[in-house]
Amino acid sequence: MQWIAPSEKDTATNTLEKRLWEAADQLRANSGLTAAQYSSPVLGLIFLRFAEARFAKRRHELENPPSPAKAGEGRGEGKSRRTSSRIDEPSAYHAEGVVYLTPNARYDHLLNLPEGGNIGKEINDAITDIEKHNSHLAGVLPHTYQIFNSTLLKQLLKKVSEIPETLEYDAFGRIYEYFLGEFARTEGQKGGEFFTPSSIVRLIVQILEPYHGRVLDPACGSGGMFVQSARFVHEHRKNPSAELSLHGQERVGATVALSRMNLAVHGLEGNIREANSYYEDEHDSTGNFDFVLANPPFNVNAVDKDRLKDAVGKNRRYPFGLPRTDNGNYLWIQLFYSALNKKGRAGFVMANSASDARASEQEIRKQLIESHAVDVMVAVGPNMFYTVILPCTLWFLDNSKCGTARADKVLFIDARHIYRQIDRAHRDWTDAQIGFLANIVRLYRGENLDFTLGSDEAKTKLIEVFSGSNGSNPKSAIQNPKYKDVLGLCKVASLEEIEAQGWSLNPGRYVGVAPGESVSDEDFKEQLEELNEELEKLNAHARELEQTIAQNVAVILEG
Repeated sequence: MQWIAPSEKDTATNTLEKRLWEAADQLRANSGLTAAQYSSPVLGLIFLRFAEARFAKRRHELENPPSPAKAGEGRGEGKSRRTSSRIDEPSAYHAEGVVYLTPNARYDHLLNLPEGGNIGKEINDAITDIEKHNSHLAGVLPHTYQIFNSTLLKQLLKKVSEIPETLEYDAFGRIYEYFLGEFARTEGQKGGEFFTPSSIVRLIVQILEPYHGRVLDPACGSGGMFVQSARFVHEHRKNPSAELSLHGQERVGATVALSRMNLAVHGLEGNIREANSYYEDEHDSTGNFDFVLANPPFNVNAVDKDRLKDAVGKNRRYPFGLPRTDNGNYLWIQLFYSALNKKGRAGFVMANSASDARASEQEIRKQLIESHAVDVMVAVGPNMFYTVILPCTLWFLDNSKCGTARADKVLFIDARHIYRQIDRAHRDWTDAQIGFLANIVRLYRGENLDFTLGSDEAKTKLIEVFSGSNGSNPKSAIQNPKYKDVLGLCKVASLEEIEAQGWSLNPGRYVGVAPGESVSDEDFKEQLEELNEELEKLNAHARELEQTIAQNVAVILEG
């Protein structure tokens, strides 16, 4: 199925983030610092800008409490006085997930510092003060501003101040993600080590539905999975801080700080640890999490498997054994699976190659499928990431489907031809497209439909595809669509069908191509690879037969 949404670029934000990046790039060019050295201080200033926006809003609420009702007006006035008297109490801000800022740590104060002064020291002192009054930020914010000269810092403070305080937090998230992607590109970060686009994370979250429970991301990067999980809870009118317990691991210490900074600016706290998840389990994860979300680095080699041997076996971190190939994909997949409790769900990004991997990886995949945990597979097209063009696959596991009608089935969705073209090099999904895809999964699961994301456009498209309506008059269509296989879009396959396909979890093998649609370059490449693989097997078998025949002929001639 093809659904290419019209481009609706947020020009204002796009221009703003580019201006901010130009300022950061100017800072780097004029300082002689590497991207690794300047990325954290720049993000730290953006954090301070948005922390102040949230602080100012909360302070205004404390200074201007709601007018007391006429009934019990006296009591109301007393409450108003008590509220007003709390404007300088950190706890009044922490209760709402807001960072408390003393006067010398507020952005406007830093912005108005004289250029002739030691601005770097002033910012470092402000950071120290923030950590003093907000203990959860200890060790998160950078203390390296004195390595920049005051002139450059003054320019950067002015540029960051152009972010309007009224900008929505989602827009800040886009700016933050843009910077992370640019920093990654500048540092030459390639392969699987990139940051996950928000539209992909939002689809993962919509399908997992993390309303309440313990959430784990063992490759948490900058914390985007946590932020979008919290957003999902907030959109369903609940308090994320009360509903979600966030746990993460990340190998790079500087990235741990970025993640905690990202959580803090969104009013969240999480237990984020610096650790190499292949070897270390800081959260005692096996069987203990309701949700696992991740975008791990793909195709990592040189993992020391000797260090993993004690973690192999039933009810351990690697329950299906270690792959013989020098590739970490099936180590990650097992880590995600083993962390789930009996009702847990996982959603993660994975390299396309893992869906069809052969030999020992195929055996691990077979065991995973036979455990009845694999629930949904979604094929994603190229150009969905900031820093790489690779297509990928989204995997969804669900332990709660055991014993249900879905136990021996897997839903395959081909979303490679559903996207919005942002610019020549980048694509994403609109809210309506995300809502449409997530509700296909809900139809398959027999769950209530949810159009919180995508609203009427997603609903109209779902009715059009699954109720036989042409979409022009959805009110007259069947208002309760039912799941059905749709050629080129989705297919529910049994375990027998999957076994017949060599335990492949590649959606393209099951979904097919809809009438009138041409085979894409990606489809053709996959088909060519499959045919080439089959040809290699036949050639190898032919060589074996040739050797056997030659040996038999030699025996006959010798006799």
